[in-house]
Amino acid sequence: MVVRKKYNREDLVIRKAKDDDLPVLVDFLVKLALHVAGPPSQKLKKKERKRLLDFLASALSDKDKLVVVAELPDAGLVGMAYIYIWRSQGIWEQAGDHEFSSGIIDDIWVEPAFRKLGIFSAMLRELIAFAESRAVPELILEYAISNKEADATWKRLGFQVTGVRAAAFTSLVKEKLEAGA
Repeated sequence: MVVRKKYNREDLVIRKAKDDDLPVLVDFLVKLALHVAGPPSQKLKKKERKRLLDFLASALSDKDKLVVVAELPDAGLVGMAYIYIWRSQGIWEQAGDHEFSSGIIDDIWVEPAFRKLGIFSAMLRELIAFAESRAVPELILEYAISNKEADATWKRLGFQVTGVRAAAFTSLVKEKLEAGA
């Protein structure tokens, strides 16, 4: 019988990720991808693991990116969250030199055994504080509609679907074009 230790909110540490955290963060990203994709379980290629390590490492030193981790005593890292600031200039003459910015929430993961402890909310508060400190008025995220847990959570927090992202294999689109579709 597995007995789960009881943690208090005071036990939880949310902090900026460090280089030493990177291997665990890559593992979290793999778990998130498998959670969204569903079975069967797959193993990450070494080349892709290195790419993710390099990607996350570069995020740690970028002033417009923040990776935070959730840590509990005796459990280690139990979650991660990542946001980056996206900036664009207005395209209309009437808009002047106004810069638009959005906080892109790219990934959030909490280990299943540690959900419902307020970890997600604590990490999200850090992402929001980061966005606010850079005068970013809008948060944007992307999640798989099949991820019912994420869908319910984001909608509960006020996120609304504003577009649709569709995907297709190149060969299928080519086939359909050639068939006169």
